[in-house]
Order: sequence, then C-alpha cells, then structure tokens
Amino acid sequence: MKARAIAIYLPQFHPVPENDEWWGKGFTEWTNVVQAKPLFAGHYQPHLPADLGFYDLRLPEARRAQADLARKYGIYGFCYYHYWFNGKRMLERPFDEVLASGEPDFPFCLCWANEDWTRVWYGQDAEILLKQEYAEADDLAHIRWLVRAFRDRRYIRIDDKPVFLVYNATNLPDPRRTTAIWREEARRLGIGDLYLCKVESNLDRPGDPTKLGFDAAVEFQPDRAACGPPLRRGGLWRVIWSAAHHLGFSNNINSIYDYPTVVEKMLRRPAPPYKRFPSVMPSWDNTPRRKRGASIFKNATPEAYERWLRGVIEKFTPYSPEENLIFINAWNEWAEGNHLEPCQKWGLKYLEATQRALTGPREG
Repeated sequence: MKARAIAIYLPQFHPVPENDEWWGKGFTEWTNVVQAKPLFAGHYQPHLPADLGFYDLRLPEARRAQADLARKYGIYGFCYYHYWFNGKRMLERPFDEVLASGEPDFPFCLCWANEDWTRVWYGQDAEILLKQEYAEADDLAHIRWLVRAFRDRRYIRIDDKPVFLVYNATNLPDPRRTTAIWREEARRLGIGDLYLCKVESNLDRPGDPTKLGFDAAVEFQPDRAACGPPLRRGGLWRVIWSAAHHLGFSNNINSIYDYPTVVEKMLRRPAPPYKRFPSVMPSWDNTPRRKRGASIFKNATPEAYERWLRGVIEKFTPYSPEENLIFINAWNEWAEGNHLEPCQKWGLKYLEATQRALTGPREG
C-alpha cells in the first residue's frame, strides 16, 4: 500500500507589517538564514538555497516552482502552517493566494501552529507579541474560516474527511469540546466529518489522540525526548562553546546530537498502540534562528536520511487504504537547517533520496 508523503511547509518567506515592526523593515526567514555562521570545524552553516534561490512567496512563480519540484520527486502534498490568533491570521498571503487562484494544482492540508508568538523563537526574551486565547466563540469562527480551505478540491482527505492538524492540542483548554464544535459545525456547513490529528511535538507528548477528540496523532521530528542523550561533554563541547562565545553568540548551543545515531534509534522505536502517522526529518540545525537554546543534529547526509525514510516506509502499515500518510519535516525550514529544497551543498540529493525511498526497490 503506497504511502503519501506530506512535507511540512513554512510560509515565512515574505515581509509582513508585523515582522517589519518586531524585527526590522523587510525581515523574512532569509534574514536569519544568511546571518548564520559555522560554530565549529565541519559545522554546515549557512544553508543557502540553490535551484529555487531566495524566493519571495508573494510570487506565484515561486510557489509554482516549489510544487513542481516537490511533485517531480514524489512528494504528495504540502502541509502549510496556519497561524490563527482569535481571528487574526499571520503570514497568510501565500496560502490565501494559493486558495484563491487554484494554483499551484498540488494537494495541501493545514496545521494550526497554536503557540504564542514570542521573541523566544528568535532567541530573545519571552515577550509575547501575539497571544493565543481560546473560547467557544473563537472555535466557531475558526472552523467557519477553515471550511473555505476544506472545500477546495486539492485539500488532502482521508475517506473524504479533510485532514487538519493541531500542533499543540494540550494547549486547548478543553480539546474534546473544541473538536466537537469543529465537527458539528463542519457537518452543518456541508463538509461532513473531519479527520483531526494532534501533533506529538516536544510540547505535546505522546498519548491516545481519541481521548482528546482527535482521530490520529502525527509524529514530529526531532523528538528530542526519544533521541537519547546529546553529545554535551568532552573536548568537542568545549571547543564549540569557545567558538560560539568568540562569534558573539550568547549561550547558543543547548545540545548536539549525532544524526545517524538518532536515525537508528528512531527505527528501533516500536509503534504506539494507537493511530500515529510517522515522520522523518532531513536534518536539523536551528542556530540561525535561536541565539539561545539551539540544537544541532550533526553528520546529517542524504544517505542517512534515505535510510530513515525507507525504514519508516517499510515498517509503517497504513491503518486503511487512505490512512497512509508519512510526514516530512520539512520542505523549507531553512533557519532550522531542515529542508528538502535544494541547497548549495547538497543540491537535489535530498529530493533524489526521497524519490528513491518512496518508489525505489528495498535495500538488500
């Protein structure tokens, strides 16, 4: 039974008034990317784009080029991050234009990134810039907006149910109440039932999703709680700290992991006793974004990533013909060193590895 690979998509690559105010005129995610520096010998930074360049997501040509590339290498669809704060949306223009124009003709779903918007994301203090506040009236307003997306023929479905992810379900004051409101209103508006997924991020620990009113869980990588101890001591650690201090980074690196070791550990992890769609990541290094508390997964290569994705595909038994999703984090998280899009070091190798794992013969 063939898996559908969904790549998580960040819509941060265009200026918006709020980011101009908070971070400086013209700020986008590229601002962080190009300022990155290697902090120790062999540290791959900065990650700079190759084939697609420093794109602006306000351009339909850029969005079309992304979808064409993803489709060519076997990605089934994108999962766009969706930012909703009591009716206020952020970074909404790329998706709104995708929805309004019908282009690119490429499947998609949404993941509500329901966290407070703070300066911590960019390594500063915990000042809250936009706060998540929850209420039943907002649950109704939210699902009424979402129905616009759910009606699109490109929207990813399972058994005709639109797939919608919540990044941190335990943030909801009453998840069962919220999901019940969403389901009831979606039926009233003619959508039918929904397929709701809670993301098992580092903020939302594993557990049976049905107890919170969800249909399934989605694994999120990196799952630091399951990665084992980081490489935190010894000569390498002292050298890294010294380099970080010399370059002006304050308390930059929190932990370093060995990517191939993590791959083997993840492949040995047993499946949970409930529905959970697996995920993999091509690499990870969020030092460009976080000036404090960053994590690096060193020794990431397309070959190690291919082993992970291929192993997950071979182990994963879909729960039904359409409950066959595998998530890849991410398509374009450039400031987290976490992207399938071609970079100047690896070119198309991560996409080629993705294609081989999804369609090629098994190892051995």
